[in-house]
Amino acid sequence: MKILVVEDQALVRNAISALLSLEANLEVVGQAEDGQQALEYLANNEPDIVLSDIEMPNVTGLELAQVIQEKYPRVKVVIMTTFSRAGYIRRAMAADVKGFILKEAPSDYLVNALKKISVGQKVIDPELAMNALDDSDPLSDKERKALRLASEGLKTRQIAEALFLSEGTVRNYLSDAIAKLNATNRVDAARIARQKGWL
Repeated sequence: MKILVVEDQALVRNAISALLSLEANLEVVGQAEDGQQALEYLANNEPDIVLSDIEMPNVTGLELAQVIQEKYPRVKVVIMTTFSRAGYIRRAMAADVKGFILKEAPSDYLVNALKKISVGQKVIDPELAMNALDDSDPLSDKERKALRLASEGLKTRQIAEALFLSEGTVRNYLSDAIAKLNATNRVDAARIARQKGWL
């Protein structure tokens, strides 16, 4: 099984590659420090599995997964992350990611997960799966619309005009959204909602 390891932290990337290379039937055929480098590698090589971090410069792990799904459908993508954000899991599933593993997981869990994925199974860390199920969107449709417009830089008056509401109503929607998300302001609320995949 040929694996491309994609991780922006060199120490972590090298450690994972060394660990996987100790296993029979697993061969690390390449390393990349971000999604862009991974795509350059994939232009000329086709590993069986791309094992990728999420948060990386240039091209993120989720963006990489989407491109692989479109251009290299035979390549299986496995995401490893320190972040158990429900929105990430949903977006990963939409990009047909085959595995979602926390970096804190024991090394034998990662190795076994890769073996299961190589034979067509999906592997999602149980804690991550529960977070995705429990993490329901608290925003109403109108709060979401107001927050989305606010995140685009529109002022309260402009949001009110766009949604055919009074400025007071828009302020109420935004303050409710901020409270529900435990945010400090509308920009923070939009960031949180976007991270969770709710905007």
